Amino acid sequence: MIKKRKIINKKKILVVGGSGFIGINLINKLNKKKNKLLTTYFKKKIKKIRYVTYLRGDLRKYNFCDKITKKIDTLYMCAAVSSGARIIEENPMTHVDDNIIMNMNILKAASKNGVKKFIFISSNVVYPVSKKNMTENDINYDLFHKYFNVGWMKIFSEKLCEMYKSHMTIIIVRPSNLYGPYDKFDKYKSKVIPSLIRKFEKDKIIEVWGNGKDHKDFLYIEDFVDGLILITKKINDFSIINISSGKSISLNKIINFFIKFYKKNKCDVKYNELMPSMIPFRKISNKKFLRLSTFKFKTTIQSGLIKTIKWYRKAYL
Repeated sequence: MIKKRKIINKKKILVVGGSGFIGINLINKLNKKKNKLLTTYFKKKIKKIRYVTYLRGDLRKYNFCDKITKKIDTLYMCAAVSSGARIIEENPMTHVDDNIIMNMNILKAASKNGVKKFIFISSNVVYPVSKKNMTENDINYDLFHKYFNVGWMKIFSEKLCEMYKSHMTIIIVRPSNLYGPYDKFDKYKSKVIPSLIRKFEKDKIIEVWGNGKDHKDFLYIEDFVDGLILITKKINDFSIINISSGKSISLNKIINFFIKFYKKNKCDVKYNELMPSMIPFRKISNKKFLRLSTFKFKTTIQSGLIKTIKWYRKAYL
């Protein structure tokens, strides 16, 4: 007797921006046995992950977006032009034009082609300057002055998502300041933690931009991605949700950890208050997220920093 072969209908998941920080970590976590994974990239040379279909193209071209969104069940919009404080300071428009075009194209194409669930990675720059624990309802359009351009780009993109909510399930995610493996570690595009790691690894004198008194809400990328996959399964209607640590920590505490880890002296660290620095305080509520399940963040700031340092050494040194 011939046994009938069991046919498994795999869910098709598209990660838009699979060569970036969030995209790579998300692909590594998604179940490749139960799902058919596709991802996009723009650069010619990338390290490809096994069992993932890679689609090279320009998201600023609508035809490419139309082509890649056909027969997709779940789409994660992780692609974005991003950078650190220096580029934001020197060229505030760098995050505006291309990001808006990409977001408009992918939303339009996803709607046209019947994508069932669309997850948009937004940002906490949409929140005002405050020592308050920012909830999803705390947008008042009074943005930190250096975030004016990028903040309004994200707000506009969120409103675009809301316009398409009758066409598909849309989840807008506002993350903490994320850090971890596959982040940008170059001199001009890196954010605060990768920038500090690069400096502590390579420089004798570590220059810190600002006074180190900034407080930020940091979250290790693996915890973020676990939370992202969880809410994708749990939420089935239009929603805006923070995924954050719910804590704030001063930059000086991060620096003191690095001083001890690298066995440096405090005199090796020089503060340059003339260089660009960003919002002085940020704390992001995760109460809405935690109400969805008994999810627990696995990574402390100390263990996350050590994991990131080890990854950096393996990748760059």
